[in-house]
Amino acid sequence: MPALYRQRLQALRGQLERHRVEAFLVTHLPNIFYLCGFTGSSGALLVEPDSATLITDRRYTTQARDEVHLARVRIASRGLLEAVAGLLAGRRRLTLAFEAAHVTVAQRAELARRLGRRVRLRGVAGWVEALRARKDADELERMRAAAALASQVWTEVLPLVRPGVRELELAAEIEYRMRRAGASGPAFDTIVASGPRAALPHGRATAKPLQKNELVVFDWGAILRGYCSDLTRTVFLGRAPARIRKWYDAVREAQQAAFAMLRPGVAAKAVDAAARGVLRQHGLARYFTHSTGHGLGLEVHEEPRLARGQKTRLEAGQVVTIEPGVYLPGIGGIRIEDDLAIAPGGATQLTHAPRELLEL
Repeated sequence: MPALYRQRLQALRGQLERHRVEAFLVTHLPNIFYLCGFTGSSGALLVEPDSATLITDRRYTTQARDEVHLARVRIASRGLLEAVAGLLAGRRRLTLAFEAAHVTVAQRAELARRLGRRVRLRGVAGWVEALRARKDADELERMRAAAALASQVWTEVLPLVRPGVRELELAAEIEYRMRRAGASGPAFDTIVASGPRAALPHGRATAKPLQKNELVVFDWGAILRGYCSDLTRTVFLGRAPARIRKWYDAVREAQQAAFAMLRPGVAAKAVDAAARGVLRQHGLARYFTHSTGHGLGLEVHEEPRLARGQKTRLEAGQVVTIEPGVYLPGIGGIRIEDDLAIAPGGATQLTHAPRELLEL
């Protein structure tokens, strides 16, 4: 395990050298975990060419010393940013890069005030996230397990899906069963959306009871050993009308077309175009209102984005979701989502819940 952290820190130090900065302040907690293993809720990691220092508070004294790899641990008696300034005190003029997407205006102002003119602040984006996009063997193993857990929970919950059961009850069952199977929690707020509410792409569960002859969209994921899964299935309560079957088959065909595009070197926008093209052929493109997929890992939304205009080329080691859907106001929605790992020869599906239309 220390070898993995060493490789990650070395890669990050390459960014420092390329961009001619003397230090990099990491404040986004998933990035801190990725670089040194710390899982606490308060921390900052100062990375320099020859050292790394994890700064946290007294609540995590023991935890940090047990978890942190290849970084010194400093316990801040006051604020984290004050401790950062203390570490840099007395240095000659230098440039400190920071994660622009994860530092507030107030925090930047505090850093500038404490560091003074001798330290030039430089906001940067994506340095750690670019490394995280490519999963190593250990990460892929964790993600396979998280995907298998979420897939198994679906088989357990299906018998509970019937008219009269509230959306909230089913969401609670999914999250309970994921935790019982070893997950540390859900990867996001579990979605259960039925009837006309199924036309809401992110329709969080409510007290609405399920009713006969309506669509129900389920979207859930587990966090297992730090890594996320993300899975969506749609069922129909009763015998599905011909138009519902037609729409469902179109979404499944769109997902399969996107699957076929997943291989190293393909532009992310081409994957999106493949799914969107199928739905266009079926006259449903205007009802597909989001991107075809996204990267997955320590967070449920990572790079790459599989969307229009995204020129990023896919790489081996990336894990992505494929989740085309159609959303018809007043009627409902259909979405099918799976997790796939991109390999040199194509892609391997990690989630294995049945994909055919279930009529319950």
